[in-house]
Amino acid sequence: MIGYVECEWRMELSQSLKDKRAILQRVMSRVKQTQNVSIAEVDHQDKWQLTTIALVTVASSRQACEKNLHYCLALMDSFPEWERGYTSYEWL
Repeated sequence: MIGYVECEWRMELSQSLKDKRAILQRVMSRVKQTQNVSIAEVDHQDKWQLTTIALVTVASSRQACEKNLHYCLALMDSFPEWERGYTSYEWL
C-alpha cells in the first residue's frame, strides 16, 4: 500500500524566502529523521508565506500507512511557525 498526503501550510511570520526555507529545512529534516517517509515541497516555491508539502510512505497495509502519515502530520503541526490548511490523502 502506498499512502500519499498533500497539505498546504501558511507561515504568517515569514518575511522572506530565506525565512521560509529555514522553517522548511528544520521541519522536513525532523520528519525525515523520525519517520521513514519521503517529503518534499511540491508547490508555491516562489511564495514566502505559503507552501505545499507532499509526504509519501509505503507499508504492508493501509492502516500502517495512515498511522505513519498521521504521526508525521502531528509532528509537523507541533511547529508553531506555521498553520496547516487543506489536506488531501490518496491511497494506491
